Amino acid sequence: MANKSQFIIAYYEKRGEGMFNRRRENSKEKRKISKKHKTGDHFSHSLEKNFKQLQTIFSECGDLVFHEFVMADNETKALIAYIDGLVDKDIVHHFVLKPLVSVENPVHMKYFRRVQEIKEHILSVSGMKIIGDMEKLIHHIMSGDTALLVEGNQQALIIGTREWNSRSIEEPLSESNLRGPRDGFVETLQTNIAMVRRRIKDPRLKIKITPIGTRSKTDVAIAYVQDICDDELLKEVERRLGTIETDEILDSGYIEEFIQDSWLSPFPQLQYTERPDRVVSAIMEGRVAIMVDGTPQVLLAPVTFPQLFQSADDYYDRWMIGSLIRVIRLFAAVMALTLPSLYIALVSFHPGMIPTKLLISITASRSGVPFPSVMEAFLMELTIELLREAGVRLPRVVGQTVGIVGGLIIGEAAVQAGIASRIMVVVVAITAIASFLIPSFNVAISLRMLRFLMMISAVIMGIYGVILVLLVILTHLITLKSFGTDYFSPFVPYRPGDWKDLLVRVPIIFMKNRPEMLQARNRKRLKIYRRAGW
Repeated sequence: MANKSQFIIAYYEKRGEGMFNRRRENSKEKRKISKKHKTGDHFSHSLEKNFKQLQTIFSECGDLVFHEFVMADNETKALIAYIDGLVDKDIVHHFVLKPLVSVENPVHMKYFRRVQEIKEHILSVSGMKIIGDMEKLIHHIMSGDTALLVEGNQQALIIGTREWNSRSIEEPLSESNLRGPRDGFVETLQTNIAMVRRRIKDPRLKIKITPIGTRSKTDVAIAYVQDICDDELLKEVERRLGTIETDEILDSGYIEEFIQDSWLSPFPQLQYTERPDRVVSAIMEGRVAIMVDGTPQVLLAPVTFPQLFQSADDYYDRWMIGSLIRVIRLFAAVMALTLPSLYIALVSFHPGMIPTKLLISITASRSGVPFPSVMEAFLMELTIELLREAGVRLPRVVGQTVGIVGGLIIGEAAVQAGIASRIMVVVVAITAIASFLIPSFNVAISLRMLRFLMMISAVIMGIYGVILVLLVILTHLITLKSFGTDYFSPFVPYRPGDWKDLLVRVPIIFMKNRPEMLQARNRKRLKIYRRAGW
C-alpha cells in the first residue's frame, strides 16, 4: 500500500514538473515572439535602417506600398509608406509626391532636408503632424494615413490621406418613423461625428477619440456637451472604457458587454440607436454617446427602463398623439410579457375567474386538443419564435413572406390537426403583435425570454406564480443601475419632476428642465416661453 502511494505521488510530481516545464517553454516562446515583433521607441537617422525595420514589421503584407525616391534637391532620399485601398491616391500623387520631386519655386530648395520644414513650406495637405514613435507610425499607417520618412531625420511626417468606401446615408430600417429626419448612421466614424456636429453647432460639444483593442486599434469616440454632462458620469465612462483589454472590437456590442453594470441582467443597461436625432437629444439631456468605428449603432449611457420605450415619433407629433401612442406601447409590453402565462394560469388553475360564456367557448375550442394548455402554449410560442428568427435571417422580401404566410398556414394547420385550439392561436398572435410595438429590440427580446419563465411559473403555481415572477422582475429593475443612475427611475426613487416625460408626454413648453435623474450640470434647457399674441 505504501509503495502504491509513493508511486502515485511520484507520478503526479513528475506530471506537475512536466506541466511546469511546458508552461515555462511557452512563456519563453511568447517572449521571443514579442521581442521579435518589438518595434522600438524611436527612429534612426538612417533611412535604410528605418526602411528595414518597417519591412520586418510589415512582412508578408502585400497591400502595404513602399515608395523610395530622391527629392527635388537631388540629394535627400525619402520614403513614403501607405496601405493600398485605405488612402486617396490622387492626394498621394498630386499633393505629396509631386511637390517633393519637382520644384516650382527655387526658393524652396533649402527646405527638403527636415520634415518640419517640409511640413511648413513644401506640402499643402491638411491633417499633417510629426511623430517620433514607431508605434504611433504603425497605427497611423494602418488607419489610412501616409508616412513620410526622410534621410537624416529621427521623426516621420504623417499626412492625412484617408479614404475608404462606405455605404450611403439612409434611413435605419430598425428605427423607421413617420415624421422627422430620414438619415441614419453609417460604418464610418468621422461621418457619424459630422452628422452630430451638424445638429449641435456648439464648441462645447466635445468629442474624445481613443483606440481600443490591442490588435484592431478600433477608434472609439465619446461625445458629450461640456457644460451639461455630469463630470462623475464622464469619468466613469472613461474609466470603464480604459479597463477594456482585448484583441479586437468589431462592434459596439463588444463595448456594451464590457462596460455594463450587470452582465447577469436580461435587460440592457445601455441604449443603442442608429438615428442621429436620438443621439443629439440624449446628449442635450446630459447623457454620453459612445461611437465605435465600423458600426452604425451608437451607445447611449446612462439609460433608464422607461426611456427604452420612447420613440422619436413621441416628440415629432403633437403631445396628445405622442402620449396616446406611448400608453399603447407600454400596455403592449405588459401583454407581451404576461398574456400567455395568464392564459395558462386561468385555464389550468383558476377557471372560476373566467366569465362563464368565455369559459364555455374556451372549453369547446380545446375539446379536441390532446395536450394540456401549457404544452399547447409552449408549442405555439416556439413556433412563432422559429418563424420570427427565420424571417430575420432570410432575405428581406422572402423573410416577410415566410413570416406572414408561414404564421397563417401553420396556425390554421395546427387548429385543423387538433394540435392547438383557436383561442391559443389568438393569444399567441396577440402576444407576437404586442412585442412588435416595443421600439427597442433588445428590450423586446428580453421580455420574450422572461415570458417563458412566467409560463413555467404559471404551470407550477398558477396566478400566484405569475405575480411572484412579476415581483422578482420589479425588484431586479429597482435594484439595477446604469452608470450610477437608478434603472427604474423616476418610478423608484420617485422624482415628480421627471414624470412630465414618462407615461405621457406633456407639451414641450412645460419641459423646461432636463431630467433630474441625470444630474446635469445645467438643468435649464428652456427659457420663459411667450407665445405670440399672449
